[in-house]
Amino acid sequence: MENKIIDYCLKKKGAIKDYPFGVNPVVIKIAGKMFALIFEDKADNVRLNLKCDPIIAENLREQHESVRPGYHMNKKHWNTIILDGSLSEQDIFVMIDHSYDMVVKTLSKSLLESIS
Repeated sequence: MENKIIDYCLKKKGAIKDYPFGVNPVVIKIAGKMFALIFEDKADNVRLNLKCDPIIAENLREQHESVRPGYHMNKKHWNTIILDGSLSEQDIFVMIDHSYDMVVKTLSKSLLESIS
């Protein structure tokens, strides 16, 4: 699942893989801004941090036990998804799309044009 998620993220226009903190986590960025972090915790559980609208973030946390406030992130704007199989691949991809869109909408017009 981890490789599928990375591949899905990298299909986004302008997305690149980076390792600013070492091998773990894998950070996916657009125009230098993170929209996904994939990492293993101390118990070898794979987790995914994604940016999220605060209202949607709270709703997702209430609906899914595997969605939690962002680990080492701004907990209002980021969720951590525990990839334990409780969420469908499609649900995860929708959350990735939302995270990417949240970051893209903050980019300047010139940055957007440079990745087009």
